[in-house]
Amino acid sequence: MNREIKTPLTKEMAKELRAGDYVTITGTIYTARDAAHKRMIEALDAGEKLPIEIDGNILYYMGPSPAREGRPIGSAGPTTASRMDKYAPRLLDLGLIGMIAKGKRNEAVKEAIMRNGAVYFAAVGGAGALLSQRIKKAEVVAYDDLGAEAIRRLEVENFPVIVVMDSEGNNLYETAVKEYCSEE
Repeated sequence: MNREIKTPLTKEMAKELRAGDYVTITGTIYTARDAAHKRMIEALDAGEKLPIEIDGNILYYMGPSPAREGRPIGSAGPTTASRMDKYAPRLLDLGLIGMIAKGKRNEAVKEAIMRNGAVYFAAVGGAGALLSQRIKKAEVVAYDDLGAEAIRRLEVENFPVIVVMDSEGNNLYETAVKEYCSEE
């Protein structure tokens, strides 16, 4: 099914999404990769407040290339999600409602997605230049010293993703393989 959503993404909206749905996102999302995730968890461990509001937001696992003249951002393709798996359950428990990346997630992330009514989206790897055209504004909001891995606030318009794991734990990577292998 094709869906259009506007951020912030609510739990009610997330629970309506199903693995395999094609979705376009319009509104604000945030970027964070390995180094930013590590810093956020260190901040939480130290009793500090996170530099962005996690509750109800979507994190895009991405570190852009430098922007060309006249563009808000360079190539903006997804990072492999499993690199954030050790951090994701804690952020989901704090209210993170969505994640965008590429690749499989571990069982702990799946359980946290289901426990929190969240969703995992995939963006097409290798399509960073095309995806960047859907980003209308990009601004570093935390950890500027991390360069490409700094946390950015992105304003996106019709940003294309696919629901890979829904709030019920349905996983497109598993169901698609079973469906494909069952067809002769």
